[in-house]
Amino acid sequence: MANLATQFFGLELKSPVIAASCSMTGDLEQIKKLAKAGAGAIVLKSLYEEEIDTQLQEELSQRKALEPDPEYLDYFDYIIKDENLKDYTGLIRQAKQAVEVPIVASVSCISQSDWVLFSKKLEEAGVDALELNLFLLPANLEKSGEANEQFYFNTVKKVLEVVSIPVTIKISHYFSNLAAMIKALSETGIAGISLFNRFYSPDIDIQNEKMISADVLSHASDYLLPLRWTGILSSQTSCPLAATGGIHSAETAIKFLLAGASAVQVASVLYNGGTEAIAGMNQEIATWMDAKGYDKIDDFKGKLAIRDKHVALYERAQFMKYFTQKDF
Repeated sequence: MANLATQFFGLELKSPVIAASCSMTGDLEQIKKLAKAGAGAIVLKSLYEEEIDTQLQEELSQRKALEPDPEYLDYFDYIIKDENLKDYTGLIRQAKQAVEVPIVASVSCISQSDWVLFSKKLEEAGVDALELNLFLLPANLEKSGEANEQFYFNTVKKVLEVVSIPVTIKISHYFSNLAAMIKALSETGIAGISLFNRFYSPDIDIQNEKMISADVLSHASDYLLPLRWTGILSSQTSCPLAATGGIHSAETAIKFLLAGASAVQVASVLYNGGTEAIAGMNQEIATWMDAKGYDKIDDFKGKLAIRDKHVALYERAQFMKYFTQKDF
């Protein structure tokens, strides 16, 4: 049988199919099922600074009535955050004891100090690697593109200074020069980049004329955007790439491996098909590899990544072929 081993998160993985950060990966029993199903790694449900800050503000508002001293409140702020991190670090310790699959912590912050605090605490809890879930919606008209981009570099730099475990990042595609940005980020010393993170999007209910949430789960066609950029960049970055978004089948996972991804992260397919969806994807990938005569993933990984002859395939040729009926 084909060998599905690959490398991502700076770690050796037994499978390229990773359980992405989602509500399922915040539950120990589900983590055990994902490990049993053959997940290459499990990314825990993201730890959000805003989530902890909500609890923090509630406790601080009560404490201010008792102790108005600003210095004491600053100290108490730190203590509350430390206490509220205990649930997450406790899950890390339980997961590490329960499964042998690599456990990756996902963290998403806004302030520089919390990136550092959270990352250090998660490393101390024994997590195998960190995924920084980086996202800054470039909607502030008074902030330049360069300033937005600097947030990413500053965050990576700060975290790499305080931890010794591998650090990867998950980013969006909201950059004016996406290719250059990803290449520059890949040269910072991180262990990988996942394309692209998925955030809840707003929608509008026209009958009730109010804002609502759009579909939470991805659609099977959502993979096309990360597939294009994986194919364009996988041979040009200084760290491995993984893909996420719309990966609902083994066929789609294989497409990403051919485009040069080292792994894929899945979430929506787990809600639709259960944790056993990973076992099915692993089996189908192995069957395809056996049929093609590939012994290991490196035998075909990046076979369709951008090369001189493939540049047009990832840019304009498909558009031209569709409208002119010519081969390029």
